[in-house]
Amino acid sequence: MTGIAALLGAVGIGTAAEAQTLRVMKSLDAPHYDGQRTTWSPTSDIVNMFQDTLVALDWDGKTAIPYLAKSWTISEDGRTYTFKLRDDVTFCSGKKFTAADVIYSFKRLKDPETKAPYAWRAGDIKELRAPDPYTVEYELNEPYSELLLQLTMYTNAIHNKESVETLGKDYGIKGIDGTGPWCFESWQPRTEIVLKRHDAYKWGPSMYKNKGPVKFEKLSIKIVPEDASRVAAIMGGQFDLTHQVPLQFIQQVKAAPNLTVQEAKPNFQLMYYGYKITRPMVSDKRVREAMNIAINRADIVKGVMLGNAEPALTFVDPKALDFAEKTKGVIKEDVERAKKLLDEAGWKVGADGIREKDGVKLAPRVLFTQVTYFPRVSEAIQGYMRKIGVDWKIVGFDSTIAPAEMGKQDYELWTVTVPYLSAGELMNIYFNSKNVPTPNRMNWKDDETDEWLRAGRAALTDAERALNYARVQEKVMNEHLWMPVMNVAMYTTSSKKLKDVRPHMLYQNTFYKGLDYSF
Repeated sequence: MTGIAALLGAVGIGTAAEAQTLRVMKSLDAPHYDGQRTTWSPTSDIVNMFQDTLVALDWDGKTAIPYLAKSWTISEDGRTYTFKLRDDVTFCSGKKFTAADVIYSFKRLKDPETKAPYAWRAGDIKELRAPDPYTVEYELNEPYSELLLQLTMYTNAIHNKESVETLGKDYGIKGIDGTGPWCFESWQPRTEIVLKRHDAYKWGPSMYKNKGPVKFEKLSIKIVPEDASRVAAIMGGQFDLTHQVPLQFIQQVKAAPNLTVQEAKPNFQLMYYGYKITRPMVSDKRVREAMNIAINRADIVKGVMLGNAEPALTFVDPKALDFAEKTKGVIKEDVERAKKLLDEAGWKVGADGIREKDGVKLAPRVLFTQVTYFPRVSEAIQGYMRKIGVDWKIVGFDSTIAPAEMGKQDYELWTVTVPYLSAGELMNIYFNSKNVPTPNRMNWKDDETDEWLRAGRAALTDAERALNYARVQEKVMNEHLWMPVMNVAMYTTSSKKLKDVRPHMLYQNTFYKGLDYSF
């Protein structure tokens, strides 16, 4: 307990001078805070605090609402969006926001030198025009049915060219400008990020009662990597807010008289195992289906997650936009059927209880990251696999090297938890052949899938989009390309003295803008 005691002593009890500082705690820091150059979740929530997007994501997780763009129209062919911008917005630096900032931001995003991994979220841009300082014509090469939804993402936030050029390689490290409700003040890597109130801010989206400025002078976000230390610190009143209480401690924290725990809803986060179908051991669909139906998801959720997740029998959460109803029932847990499928595929039980075929043991290599629940879930599934004669060889890696190991292709399965906004987003990211070898680590290359994805992106009606994305879901689920395990819950834990807290669901974070928060 000495480490926890030291942490609490270092944080100290809030003084009068700190009364207008909102104290937030996280488990992980980011390599930098330039949102265009990373997929890293610890970057995204901080970026959303000091930068804004053209449109905001409403509480339903499906609807784009006006933000820096006060209105927009879409051409009949779905290729040109005309955004009318607010004329009362300023950056933290005092610079006035205009259409030139929008055009610069998206040109930088698409510039190959930026190496933006999520540049696709902005669509296939043909040309950006500014007929006047507060109008942007955003022309695409082909329609993109989810453009507005994707424009809510931190990757598509608006940047100040002057800040980018002045800071150079230190942009997002020593400083960064934005139009958000908070302004970047300082960052001590792996220790603390400090933001200050943007006093001029008054353009908050309609989802908030308070349009700005925020009700705190400063926002301190401290990095506390140890699970036990975070629990002790939030229960001891040393922080006002966190969304990273380990799930195994949620019930304990809920019982604390000084804390409020709220679940973010809707919240789409799928924990799954993917099959690298070009590897001989898992190239047969029957083998993949056998593994998929041999586990007891309800028991895993109860035993490992203590109920803080829902069993997942589909790739897409049934509550998500464009979920395909026909995918319900594709995966039906049935151990005896699993054994029959493996028999049919030619994998026979050996003397040691492990199946063999052509002198090879059915012992797939399974990679996981050594954080949170991944080790325990992998061990639980390893136990289920042995009951059907499959010997999962599970291998854990530290989070700093896991992506590199997954890039080596030397494995049959891997696991991650992925946040997403809609069925279309999940299908486009993971099942498009253009995304082989990552994030399409299954190496799934299918012309029909690609065409349906293209048609879904280019759809001009909701029905047409839903139809094409449903076709993709049905095909990839019937191929058993993934083993969906659970939809993981996400919570915000806050001090009871902190009022008007409401968790948002955007990209594995619950703190979106913080406009309504107050003591």
